[in-house]
Amino acid sequence: MALLIRTARALDPSEGLDEILNILVEGGRITALGRDIEAPAGGDCDVIDAAGLIAAPGLIDMHTHLREPGQEYKETIASGARAAAAGGFTAVACMANTYPANDNASTTRYILERAREACVRVLPVAALTVGLKGTALTEMGDLKEAGAVALSDDGCSIADAQVMRLALEYARSFEMPVLCHCEDSSLSFGGVMHEGAVSAVLGLRPIAPAAEELIVQRDIALAEWVGHCVHIQHVSTAGSVRIIREAKARGVRVTAETAPHYFTLTDEAVRGFDTNTKMNPPLRSASDVAAIRQGLADGTIDVIASDHAPHSSLEKDVEFDHAAFGIVGLETMLPLTLALVSEGVLTLAQAVEKFTCNPAAVLGYGRARLKAGSVADITIIDPDMLWTLERGRLYSLSCNTPFFGRTFTGRAVYTIVGGTVVHALRA
Repeated sequence: MALLIRTARALDPSEGLDEILNILVEGGRITALGRDIEAPAGGDCDVIDAAGLIAAPGLIDMHTHLREPGQEYKETIASGARAAAAGGFTAVACMANTYPANDNASTTRYILERAREACVRVLPVAALTVGLKGTALTEMGDLKEAGAVALSDDGCSIADAQVMRLALEYARSFEMPVLCHCEDSSLSFGGVMHEGAVSAVLGLRPIAPAAEELIVQRDIALAEWVGHCVHIQHVSTAGSVRIIREAKARGVRVTAETAPHYFTLTDEAVRGFDTNTKMNPPLRSASDVAAIRQGLADGTIDVIASDHAPHSSLEKDVEFDHAAFGIVGLETMLPLTLALVSEGVLTLAQAVEKFTCNPAAVLGYGRARLKAGSVADITIIDPDMLWTLERGRLYSLSCNTPFFGRTFTGRAVYTIVGGTVVHALRA
């Protein structure tokens, strides 16, 4: 069946497109765009009235934890995909720290097999080292052949610099991007929040910004030496932004991401001991938040990703010191980013880039575009919709978020994958 999206603001910065258009979808692909495009005569065609709405290429989240295999009580590939669709994302890259870890071709193939039943596209990220232990390298060629799009020991940082160097060299031979979790565990061990005045008042064990920045500096230096690309995950400190900015100015092949909580919340949020404010890296100071925002605005930080980390009440409804790190983010990432647009930090085109062409470029993923012939992965956004995040209304199996009760502006109202509407808020 055909689909006609009528009078949408079609926005695709990579195509230089920002225009009110009709978009016709047939056979899972965009077949025509134009002001006068209409439904094909004599055939079935659904129509979406998109007046006042934004149509963008399908959004990509390049940093999610889907927990399957091994922790399906927190999230499954199917439930994580539903949460992604509800958030407006047509593709998600899932990290390797499952149980067992995605460190072999069989596990990668299992994830892709399970993903066939998912409502969005799932892109497996495989491990750099066996068991995420930072010692023996994985069989990267086998992983790529099985369908892995990138390599990362996310959740663990490779402590041994020689192992990291060899990992980069090996990954370069297969042209696979390396996504870096940057944390010096000798500095962060036992810590539960940002080191600063708030941690001192609360008496909670701190994590110094240097724990992140030292490994950011090391991994960039190794990438520069080896001549391979690195992508710095979940940037949270002003120092990291400065290091990445300087490396880009030297021509180093480095990209970076941050997550919405790092440009929205500060360590002040921890004062209530809400374990949903506990994440790794931790919420930082107001000056760090300002630096993250500036880094997004000037292009130092290329991508906004959720770092969607679902946990059940077993891991979160405990003392702060013992709670698991991380929050769910797929369903709140878009409105938190649109807040940066309303505040003048980003233009709408910049925000769309950080969800579409930029993550696709990092992953080497053939993303959708708003042009004839492209796969019809499309996200339709109501930038003015007011809504409140309520308990029991998340599509994720877990509900560990500090944003319950917050009223947002902006939401994905249609998520379209391969021409099929997989999530809709409008009848």
